Formats: sequence, C-alpha cells, structure tokens
Amino acid sequence: MQLQYTSNSSFPDQVVPAAEKATLEYGLAVGRAIEGEWFRSYRLGAGYNAPGYAMNYNEYHLLRLYARGEQPVQKYKDELAINGDLSYLNLDWKPVPVIAKFVDIVVNGISQRNYDIQAFAQDPVCSRQRTEYATGLMTDIVAKDFLNEAKQVLGVNAFSSENPEAAPQDKEELAVHLQMDFKQSVEVAEEEAINYVLDKNKYDLTSRRLANDLTILGIGCVKTDWNEAEGITVDYVDPAALVYSYSDDPNFEDLYYVGEVKSVTISDVKKQFPQLTDEELETIQKYPGNPEYLRNWNGRYDNLTVQVLYFEYKTYHDQVFKIKKNQFGLEKALEKPDTFSPPETDNFDRVSRSIQVLYSGAKILGHPMMLKWELAKNMTRPVANTVKVNMNYVICAPKLYKGRISSLVRRITGFADIIQLTHLKIQQVLSRTVPDGVFLDMDGLAEVDLGNGTNYNPAEALNMYFQTGSIVGRSLTQDGDPNRGKIPIQELQSGSGGAKIQSLIQTYQYYLQMIRDVTGLNEARDGSNPDKNSLVGLQKLAAANSNTATRHILQAQLYLSLRICENISLRIADSLQYPFTKQALKDSISEYNVGTLDQLETINIHDFGIFLQLEPDEEEKQKLEENIQIALKTNSITLEDAIDIRQVKNLTLANQMLKYRRKKKAQADQKASQANIQAQAQANQQTAEKAALAEMQKQQALAETQVQIEKAKSQFNISKIERESQMRKQEMELKFGYDMQLAQLDVQARKDKEQMIEDRKDLRTRISGAQQSQMIDQRKNNLLPTDFESSNTDNMSDLGVEPLIP
Repeated sequence: MQLQYTSNSSFPDQVVPAAEKATLEYGLAVGRAIEGEWFRSYRLGAGYNAPGYAMNYNEYHLLRLYARGEQPVQKYKDELAINGDLSYLNLDWKPVPVIAKFVDIVVNGISQRNYDIQAFAQDPVCSRQRTEYATGLMTDIVAKDFLNEAKQVLGVNAFSSENPEAAPQDKEELAVHLQMDFKQSVEVAEEEAINYVLDKNKYDLTSRRLANDLTILGIGCVKTDWNEAEGITVDYVDPAALVYSYSDDPNFEDLYYVGEVKSVTISDVKKQFPQLTDEELETIQKYPGNPEYLRNWNGRYDNLTVQVLYFEYKTYHDQVFKIKKNQFGLEKALEKPDTFSPPETDNFDRVSRSIQVLYSGAKILGHPMMLKWELAKNMTRPVANTVKVNMNYVICAPKLYKGRISSLVRRITGFADIIQLTHLKIQQVLSRTVPDGVFLDMDGLAEVDLGNGTNYNPAEALNMYFQTGSIVGRSLTQDGDPNRGKIPIQELQSGSGGAKIQSLIQTYQYYLQMIRDVTGLNEARDGSNPDKNSLVGLQKLAAANSNTATRHILQAQLYLSLRICENISLRIADSLQYPFTKQALKDSISEYNVGTLDQLETINIHDFGIFLQLEPDEEEKQKLEENIQIALKTNSITLEDAIDIRQVKNLTLANQMLKYRRKKKAQADQKASQANIQAQAQANQQTAEKAALAEMQKQQALAETQVQIEKAKSQFNISKIERESQMRKQEMELKFGYDMQLAQLDVQARKDKEQMIEDRKDLRTRISGAQQSQMIDQRKNNLLPTDFESSNTDNMSDLGVEPLIP
C-alpha cells in the first residue's frame, strides 16, 4: 500500500480512512518519522549541533552529575594545565558538591509539602443531590421555629436531618459545612480508590524523583497505563529517554506524539509481544539496533539488550452513523465505517463527528520492524469533552521557551565551575606554601663564649631558641669592635601566600553568593549562616521569599500529581469491569463505597473534578497560629474551636472557620450575657417577689400578731374590767361592809360619845357637886385651900375615869 505524506513533513498524511491508519505500514511510517526527527536529524530550536535525543541525553546526564557533585574534571585540568602537562600539579580533582546542597534543599522542601486528594462530583446527578441536601438544610434554618413547634405539638420530626441540633444553624455555618463536612459517598469512594492506586504504585517515591527531575533538568514526566493483570499503573519516565513533538506549552498539552526509549532484553521482548515468532526474535537478536541510541550509566553498551521506542500517536477518527426512519417516523442510528457514503436517492442520512484517538506503537530503533501498532485500549477521555483524548504521558517543564528548557541546576553550573577552579587554586597555593625559617650568623655564634671554655655552636643555639625563644649574643667582638652579628639567630618571614588564599576565599564566597542570588535560596532558607543580629521575623520573611523563588517547581510537581489523579479517576470505571482489578479495589475500600462505584459500570454519569488540597507551609501555619492565639487571648474562641481549626489543612477554610467560630462565640457570649441578664432580672424579680411575699407574710404575721395582741389586750381589758368590776364589787362590798362597820362604829362612837358626854356631864356634875361639897365643908370647917386638880384626878380614878393628860 502506497502511503501519502504531507509536504515538508516525514509523517504520513492524517487525512486518510481509519482502516489505513490501523495498518502496520502506517505505524511503521510514524515510527520512522519519530526516529528520524530525534535520532537522525537536528531538533528545531535545540541550539546545539547535535541530534535531539543525543543532545538531551548528554545534557541531562551532565546536569545530573553536577547535581551529585560528580561532574567531569577534564575541563578543570585543561584550565590549569600548561600545554596539557599536569606533572607539576598534585591536586585533589574531586569536585566540590556545592550544587547538591541546593538541590537537596529544594527537593526536601517540596517533599515536605503534603496534600490531600479531593474528588468533587460535578455531574448533574450528584449536583442535584448536593443541591437538594443544601436546600433541605436551608429550609430547616429558615423554618426552624415552626418545625420545633410542630415537633413539640405533634411529636413528629419534620426536619430534613435526624439530629437538628447538630445541623448548621445559619447560612455561614451551612457554607462551611458544605465545604468541610459534607461528602457524598461516591466522592469518598473515588478518593479512596485514587489513594489505593497511588499507594500500590508507590507514587510517593515517584513524586520525589519528579521533584529531582524538575529541579535538576527542569522537566518531569510520568505515565499512567492500564492492563488486565495489574489494573491501573503509574510509572516514572526518565526525561533523558523521552521523545515528543515540538511544543511551546509548559504542560505539553499540544503534543501529537510522545514516547520513550527503553533498553529491553530479548526475554522481555517476547513477554511483552508474544505474537513475535522465533524467526523475528532471531532477526532482532542479530540486529539489536544502534548502540549510540542508548547507553547505560557508565557509558558502555550492553549487548544483551535491544533499544525499543515506545510511543503514542494522536490522530483522529470520523465516527459515521447512518440515520434511517421507519414507517412510524422513528429514527434508527447504525454506526458505519468512515468511508460510508450513501447515494443521494437513498432514504438514509449520514451523520458524523471527528474524535481524537491514540495509537500505541513499539519499534526497534535502527531496524525497520514494528513490534506493535494498534488503536490504544481504554483511552481516557474527559467526561465533559468526549471527543478529546488524554495522553498517557504527563509532562511538565515550567521554564520551557521555544523548545528550550531551563532548570535551577542549569543556571548555576557556570558558578559551580568557577567555585571548583577556585578550590583547586587554593590547593595550588597551599601546596606551594613553605614554613617560616631562621637565619644563623655563624660569625656571630663564633664570638659568643658560654663561659665554660666552649663556644656557641649552631645546634645548641637552635635548641635554646626553639625551646625558650631566647638567644645569647655579644654586642662587641673579642677585639672590642662592634659586633655586626650580635643577634646570631633571626627569624625569616616567608611569603606564605596568605593574601592570595584570602583573595581566593573571597572569590569562593562571592560565587557562592551568586548561586544564592540566582536560585533565590538564601541563607535563611538553608540555615547555614543565620544572622544573630537579625530578628526572627526577618529571618522567616527571607525564608518565605526564598520559597517564592522556587514555587514554580512545587507547582509543576503538583500539576503532574493532579493530572495523574485525573487519569486514574477516568480509568477506575475500566478497572471495575474486570473481576481481578475489581476485587483489588474491593480489598482497598469499603464494600459500601464499592457498591457506590458499581454505578460507574453501567452508567457513566459521574464526572469528578480532582483537586489537591495542599497543606499550609510553616509560614502559613505560623500566621494561622498567631490568629488563633489572638482569638484565644481575647476569649473569642474556645480551646475546642482552636483544635478543630488546626486540623483544617486548607488555609482559606481554616481562616473562614476561624471567623465563623469567632462570630458564633460572640453570638453565644451575647446570648449567654442576655440569658444572664434575663436570669438576673428574673432572679431579681423572684427576689422582689419573695421579698414582697415575705413582707406580706411579715405584715400578715404582724397583723395577726397585732390582732392577737389586740385580742389579748381586749381579753386582758375584759379580764381587767371583769377583775376591776369584781374588785370594785368586792371593794364596794368591803366598802359597804366597812361603811357599815364605820357607820356602826360611828353610830357606836356617837353613842359612846354621847354616852361619854353624858358620862362627863354626869362626872362633871358629880365633881362639881363634890367640889361644892368640899368648898362648903371648907367654908364650914375653915379648912386649907383644896387642890382640885389632884383631887379631881383622884376623884376621877375613884369614879373609874382616866384623867386626860395632854
């Protein structure tokens, strides 16, 4: 079959039927075109007078040697040799591994940045479920009071969630909940399946190799594939063995072919391609290919292997359908070859679309033999764009320009060469350095007499000088003349090259600083020479700026990981269609989630957006921790809130959660304050009521007491009145009795008085009669005067009357 070629291109024409593209001749033409572009001609934009593959291989090999501190030393020998003669140089030619330190700083820093794989289901079914879930929670928030009242009255939980108290209570909490806590089962299962595939393929080690390649070579590549025995595979691809079409895209999205060269043994060739016959294997063994295409690490060719070019070629197919209407007006679609062209008079319609397809090929380099050429199986296509196909190779070169790739190591190899030369120069100066000596004046020693009959000899003079630092000399000779050799030993200051060494050290430090300036890896990043006078904040700021200088390497490594996860996500449905790979997935994730993933076997309705949630670095964690500490000091959040916020790996969500928790805490504090005020008011009211009740009870008690008192007083008064009455009665009776007695006494007294008056009258009458008788007798008898007082007393006594004595 005669193939057609486009003008100015060695590749066959793509505007041909799919049947022609599937032929082995077409694949051989593609393989020869790739081989001719990379192994027999000069690459466009390479800038070197060398074939593309050899240029890449040698340059990448040299950069890796520089990164290990094992670069060739011939250039340094040529620099220091005189006409190629090195016989006078005794130097240590081992390179100074100055670049290795900076590579380790970048690679280890990238390896420390952990991330979580997030799968977001963005198909209509999951979007509808997510919307219904959010709508239900929003309804609960809006109608919370009504639903609570209905629950209390009717005893029915009308909330969309089983536990309304644990559900979001406002819009902001709902937004945080949907981003952090809500996860559909199909999303969880997808994340577990992706992590299982990555762990099975030991992607953490592959990721570190990618970080090394991005730092040293400026390009990284990884490949995803699928087979029935192993399922989804993730393999590292050496950029030195990579071939690809010309691209200006750093992510190589516009490639139409890509491949790699591998050194494969005959047994592995038979294992990979069992359709090969023994005659073909003998032919391959006799003609193993061009040994210049691939060399092992020490540069020697291995006769036991053959060089195979594995490649993928992107082209297109026309999907043609015949549309026919039946008698009921219904349309029926039948897929036809792309050469189908119905007549105009036929009652058929032709509908077609162009889709991208991949062809997988394998060719022995330097030999016109194709080991494989077939339409790729299990091609990965984005759900949102099924006409597009993804390459199995994922490549990224963040500093790509016009086919030229720049890297961190490539920028500093020149400075590393100067540092190495400076190091060799320092060795050269040190090798020519001689120690300081002494000068002995033999004539001066001859003039010195030690006083014991012997003269000063050189051995004794040197021993004294080296042991004590003192010497003996004479200022005058034996003849009395001035002695010019009065100091017989003098120290000789040799030119030790100290100034040269100091100058070379300054040169060494200068170019080391140039490496730091060019790469952005300052002293604060590696901690080699911290400034004791610099504040901690300034040191952290300098380290953060250094991280910014190498951020493109981290972003490239994350891009490769993200694309790998996307390809794995698209291949999971293929793994579920085969019992062996399906069982492996079942062993890795829960039965419930596998049951959810079974939906992908029958209906391909789920479309996942894969995101890498990068953990914050130390600087970002420090800023977040400062915010948390400020919030804790001001009592804006609780300790439990701080623990929950620290566990959030997304810095934006962590800050959003911090703001929400602060607002919620403020609302809770305000609510608690209002509750305290209300409780205090209620307590005050209760206290007032209690006080009023107590006062009322007191007044009531006082009133009752007063009533009792008054009653007692009344009873007392009544009793008093009764007693007074009784006493008055008794008194009156007594008084009456006394009055009667008094009256009787008065009557008696009156009677007695009257009797006494009468008796006195009778007495006076008797006395008067007696006195008159005595006076008559006196006169008659002429007697002495008579004292009537005493005589009256005697008379009264005789009469029985007591005389009244005043």
